[in-house]
Amino acid sequence: MTGDALYLPQDDGTLLSTELTRGPWDPGAQHGGAPAALIGRAIERTEPGAQMRVARVTMELLRPVPIAPLRVETEIVRPGRRVQLVAARLWAGDTLTVQALALRIRREPGVSPVVPPDAPPPPPVPGPEAAAHMDVAEGRSFPSDGAELRFVRGHHRDPGPAVTWIRLAVPVVPGETPSGVQSALAAADFGNGVSAVLDWGAHVFINPDLTVHLERDPVGAWILLDAETTIGDDGTGQATSTLFDERGRVGRAVQALYVDRR
Repeated sequence: MTGDALYLPQDDGTLLSTELTRGPWDPGAQHGGAPAALIGRAIERTEPGAQMRVARVTMELLRPVPIAPLRVETEIVRPGRRVQLVAARLWAGDTLTVQALALRIRREPGVSPVVPPDAPPPPPVPGPEAAAHMDVAEGRSFPSDGAELRFVRGHHRDPGPAVTWIRLAVPVVPGETPSGVQSALAAADFGNGVSAVLDWGAHVFINPDLTVHLERDPVGAWILLDAETTIGDDGTGQATSTLFDERGRVGRAVQALYVDRR
């Protein structure tokens, strides 16, 4: 089933994954950016306190997320009017695939002066001619069809750091415009892919986690990743990304990497 979104809500409360969530490592498993956006949506909607700002999300990808019906549950594990912790869990049947913990902070305009980050402005989004089709899976997939990538520097086929604008090409669920948080979480999981330093055909470099800190609410559909990957000689590594929207720097993301030969 394709659909016009990443997930299709069902009458029983589950969300049916479409093939637009497919990732690069296994044709039956999802790219981490798709469930990251879904979990971000659930965290934002959790009451009480949905008006609070999501300042950090840490996700552990415990199992490959199958392209199958999923169930998301959330709970506030640290309630508060100023600071909250929201836990989220993503289930495929009876299997827990992803667990996440989000930090939400009170919004109160006018309490503090604006202190912009000391960072250069991001480059503009290149035109459609710069769009990159990440052909990393058979059939439709999240990197090639669920998201749109436009590289400014580097490329996922060229080893080394990369700078690329990324946006969700379809909504997370039908009829909803993805929020800035959802867009940022989806884009952040591309860090290890766009800045790959190993041959895709010879190695896997999978991130079992993702942590995103947001300085403010991202604005607009496009998120820029300035990403870099480092790999050790022991089968582990790390990908780090600075995140921008079209107004400027908006956060940072880190992924631990499991590396192995194919």
